[in-house]
Amino acid sequence: MKTFSWEIDNFSERNDVFFSDPFSSGGCEWCLCVFPEGNVVDDHLSLFLFVMDPESLLPGWKRRAIFRFVLSNHSGKELHKTTEERKLFTAEAPGWGYHRMLPLSKLQEEGFLEDDKLTIQVYMKVVEVILEGKSTKTDMVVINGFHVLNTQAISVSKIFAQHPDVAVDIRSDIKEVKTTYMNILLGLIETLSQAPESLSETEISKAELELSELTEGGFRLGWLMSKLDEISLERNKTVSNGFEVVQKPEDLEKYVELSSSDVEVEQDKEKTDSAGVPKVSSFDFLDFLFKRCFLSCFSFSRQ
Repeated sequence: MKTFSWEIDNFSERNDVFFSDPFSSGGCEWCLCVFPEGNVVDDHLSLFLFVMDPESLLPGWKRRAIFRFVLSNHSGKELHKTTEERKLFTAEAPGWGYHRMLPLSKLQEEGFLEDDKLTIQVYMKVVEVILEGKSTKTDMVVINGFHVLNTQAISVSKIFAQHPDVAVDIRSDIKEVKTTYMNILLGLIETLSQAPESLSETEISKAELELSELTEGGFRLGWLMSKLDEISLERNKTVSNGFEVVQKPEDLEKYVELSSSDVEVEQDKEKTDSAGVPKVSSFDFLDFLFKRCFLSCFSFSRQ
């Protein structure tokens, strides 16, 4: 088993959660997390073993590990130890440990901690590794049959969550074609999310062509058609009021050309800023490290 030892100085002066230095095992980085005044409970020291930065690992990663903790004083005298546990670490449960590791009353007994130092050791062995490696921006994942970049996964998932039937009639099963379609759809959604007055005629025309292409390809995009109609109507109102916001180079060229024909254009230059025996437990959140503002909102579950 791999052993990691962590000596904590001035332990009695610590009252907030803190982390050990990272150590490697099973193709990823790990660390220990200590709650000196308890987590969930307030009468015990809480201790957890975590996979560091779980979102940097490949989607679907898993690590099954055997581990146990030993607490000692400065002289090496064993103060407390846990039984050996075998747990599965995943993106949903990147940390396992004990809410009730050791009663605080025991730690506060005179002479229990020599020189106010506590040593924590973890003995661990990673026995199963699934999807070893780091996630990159170019990694591809499959969402509802579409191969998309890892960085696009959340956006694509939201589309299918809000519009489950969006691609039920798609006519192509070719991976590359479907990926191209999805890239067009994501770009179209981004365009139509902008303020109507910020869009140029060229962008609106392009959006109409892309919407037509996707519809012909089998996508059900009535919701985007309605959005485009609203944008076109709003933009026409702006133009009919005698002015149009010019923010794109192609629009500027158009108005310069019109000016040569004695057409007066007003340009708006304003820009918008846009208990008892400790029981091993799991943290069920994703991005836990160093986000202290979330610590009071942790939720836990037992395996």
